Amino acid sequence: MKDKHVGMLLGGHNSEHEVSMRTGAALGRALREKGYRVTDIVVGPDLPQQLLREKIEVAFIALHGRWGEDGCVQGLLEVMRIPYSGSGVLSSALGMDKIASKKLFRQAGLPVADEVVVPKQEVAAFDPGRILFPYPVVVKPSCEGSSVGVSIVHDRSQLGAALAEAAKHAGDVLIERYIKGREINIGVLDDRALGCIEVIPAEEFYSYKAKYQSGGTTRYVYPAPLSEMETRVREVAVSAHRALGCSGVTRVELILTASQEMFLLEVNTIPGMTETSLVPKIAAGAGIPFADLAERLLLGAALKG
Repeated sequence: MKDKHVGMLLGGHNSEHEVSMRTGAALGRALREKGYRVTDIVVGPDLPQQLLREKIEVAFIALHGRWGEDGCVQGLLEVMRIPYSGSGVLSSALGMDKIASKKLFRQAGLPVADEVVVPKQEVAAFDPGRILFPYPVVVKPSCEGSSVGVSIVHDRSQLGAALAEAAKHAGDVLIERYIKGREINIGVLDDRALGCIEVIPAEEFYSYKAKYQSGGTTRYVYPAPLSEMETRVREVAVSAHRALGCSGVTRVELILTASQEMFLLEVNTIPGMTETSLVPKIAAGAGIPFADLAERLLLGAALKG
């Protein structure tokens, strides 16, 4: 692969632009230190022309969110016959769409929280009586990442504002039963669980601010103290990764309650690789330094179609 010109695709036009810039910068530095020829491609509408102009032979996708993590760029690269890192078109699209992925998780027998789906055009007229589970509830856009547009709603009076906020973002709106418990994140690489890390945010949930702007107040416990539950947690994570047909590395999020019930939240098909990101922490704990992880993901680049 060292004789190939690698394009590091970063940036993009969405709410996760800055996180993607940091992810791409970190990955690019690591690969250059390994001796790879890497050119940063800040993704815009002229992406095909950029790839042709720079004579990119392999794409490392460091994009998050819409038009990067959702299958769009993957489809373009398939058409241009440029091998790329990570999951393919369908897996990426399913991973970004929380409604579609929950259907697949249920079909695979994986545990998920009860939900109500609200089409974006019906948000203003939504009848709260449709919610058949108790408050608090979680309101989120179905096609965003990094907890963008997510709210915890404690009573009916807060619901309208939360629905309106979620509707500003991509996809329909999802109302889920709030599950109180420990947030566990599992890194899955090539169909194998690398390890589990517990996230303890200072805020009510692991919000965008808690992820990227916590100033050290969010705590991470690695390895997560799971005792006899660890094997089952790892199995659920790998099953979720496989249910979506993912490739490369993913980060699986789930909640573990005090009674040891598990609820799968989502699979991130392009997890963050910033200095505060979880997958690099998990990989390091499994004996894989960051630069080696970056190289391994690059070496897995391929056309999936």
